Amino acid sequence: MNYGIAFTPLVPPIVLWLALGAIIVIAAVLLLGRSRGAAIRVAALALIALALANPSFTREDREPLSSVAAVIVDKSPSQNFGDRNKQTAQAQEALVNELKKIKGLEVRVVDAGQADGETDGTHLFSALSSALSDVPVDRVAGAFLITDGRVHDIPANMSALGFQAPLQALITGQPNERDRRIAITAAPRFGIVGQPQTVTFRLDDQGVSGEHAKVVIRRDGEAISERDLVSGQTSKVDIDIKHEGPNIVEIEAAPLAGELTPVNNRAVVSIDGVRDKLRVLLVSGEPHSGERTWRNLLKSDASVDLVHFTILRPPEKQDGTPINELSLIAFPTRELFQQKINEFQLIIFDRYARQGVLPIAYFDNIARYVRNGGAVLVSAGPDYASNTSIWRTPLDSVLPAEPVGVTEKPFYAHLSDAGKRHPVTRGLEGANFEPPHWSRFFRTVDTRNATSPPVMTGADGKPLLLLSRYGEGRVALLLSDHIWLWARGYEGGGPHLDLLRRMSHWLMKQPDLDEEALRLQVQGHDLVVIRQTMADTVPPVTVTSPSGATRELTLTQGEPGEWRATMPANELGLWQATDGTLKALINVGPTNPKEFSEVTSTTDTLKPLAQATGGDARRVADGASVDIPRIVPVHSSSVFRGDGWMGVRMRDASVVKGVGVLPMFAGVIGLLLLLGAFAATWLREGR
Repeated sequence: MNYGIAFTPLVPPIVLWLALGAIIVIAAVLLLGRSRGAAIRVAALALIALALANPSFTREDREPLSSVAAVIVDKSPSQNFGDRNKQTAQAQEALVNELKKIKGLEVRVVDAGQADGETDGTHLFSALSSALSDVPVDRVAGAFLITDGRVHDIPANMSALGFQAPLQALITGQPNERDRRIAITAAPRFGIVGQPQTVTFRLDDQGVSGEHAKVVIRRDGEAISERDLVSGQTSKVDIDIKHEGPNIVEIEAAPLAGELTPVNNRAVVSIDGVRDKLRVLLVSGEPHSGERTWRNLLKSDASVDLVHFTILRPPEKQDGTPINELSLIAFPTRELFQQKINEFQLIIFDRYARQGVLPIAYFDNIARYVRNGGAVLVSAGPDYASNTSIWRTPLDSVLPAEPVGVTEKPFYAHLSDAGKRHPVTRGLEGANFEPPHWSRFFRTVDTRNATSPPVMTGADGKPLLLLSRYGEGRVALLLSDHIWLWARGYEGGGPHLDLLRRMSHWLMKQPDLDEEALRLQVQGHDLVVIRQTMADTVPPVTVTSPSGATRELTLTQGEPGEWRATMPANELGLWQATDGTLKALINVGPTNPKEFSEVTSTTDTLKPLAQATGGDARRVADGASVDIPRIVPVHSSSVFRGDGWMGVRMRDASVVKGVGVLPMFAGVIGLLLLLGAFAATWLREGR
């Protein structure tokens, strides 16, 4: 219990102070004038002033509160190396038992640092802050960290810690550990497809020096370079960006004898390939209603550099107008189809027929361009079935179907079985209805001897859209020139933008639209394996984690042509998957996690902050046995460490459970005091 005196004045404070001042003046006059009974008169006046102040005796019933100590246990991936997990478990058990022996101490144990794929590094102090968030500062007795010392959210100073109590660190691992790692010193995030990018890296060895190591550089799993480096040496490698999207570069060093772990011998760089400009050549054989559909689509894409020519006046047309009065641009056939043909990613023939503009030799150039990796799209109308069809040129060797006539009748386009699986046409809006929620077409070109199954069919189930590969290149054949009806919204229109954009990107080898592909994706804390295929079945997929552990997954079909499987992404780093033919790579979490950048245990990182709070950082093992210092309660000191012991700061915090108040001048007590004072004054005067 705590006792005290409290004042609750009966008059405003200014009145009380004025009364006190008047009493002091009267007392001074009486005492200096040596008046008889001055002391009794002053005492009576003082009692009057005290009564106005209304003093009360108080009694507080208090309940002591326990002090709180937090134990933060490092569960980060680096704790899996060596015997650290075992040491951690033993140190935690011994520490908690010691703390629970201290009377009036509450112990809170929190696991922290688990890899979640989002947080880079080991964050223990954020967990400490959360553990003590509901504890007043004057109740915190201290904090204990059981860790390997590699912590990445250490506060800059003691004040940022948030409490005035000792921080103690118990370090797992062994002294004199050795490890090898590849450190990336400079790497680009993006690169232009077709242009090299430079990656700079360093071979770091901890615990040894002067060691040589063989280093292998891979791009998307394929070895592209090999070199011999010595510890501490920096090297550079030029990486050719082969495709759009992530280009995964692995730099792996041979293991170091007796090293702690090989997991950080490999560093990963993900360079996103982007195209400077997609150069597209659009050749329209004649003006027609659908011509602007292609032009508007391609011009709306900022990444496309479009060259568009429309044949308005073929050479055989003679209308008597002098050449020097024509405002037409001559078709630069030699420049486009001989000198610069390989600069284009896509060539589109929109209702183009032989009109004497392109010599036959140039069609041979176009066929060779396709076989070497180029792309051609033919949007066909009646011209494709005419005597002047481009089929009747050397281009027939790469075109996927031979024309035999034209059917003029209304029909709805449908996805074929292959089209329901092909990424170009799969999931087109409105395709799942019968008839599809698309406007009708009114003309299709009849063909025969198709080299690939159609992905869309037209009138009477005849092919409408064919997608084919020839050599290294690709060809698309659209056998109707009425796609513009979808663009104009006739009868509700159709998904022309999705279809034409996907088709163009498939031709230009967008990886996401490949028919046969194996991909890895991270969704939340899960790794998703996706197999795109045109086949009816898929083989199991073997997934390899960053630590080298393998697991075989059986995929299940979701959408047509797409098979999936999911597993926990419980490790940071490079994951690999293969089905024996295809291979996929993905990096989970940061490209080069801080968790694995330095893995040797150390007391150096936590010792400065711990000692600033009066605590210390010490190892729990030096060999096979685990031994923690004695834990001592300390009540009044700024030092909480010593030879063989660590301390916690015991607090004297309490909470008020009840209050008792006894007014000194209330009721009979106050009346008797005042009457007694006046009676004493009267008696003194009577004498």
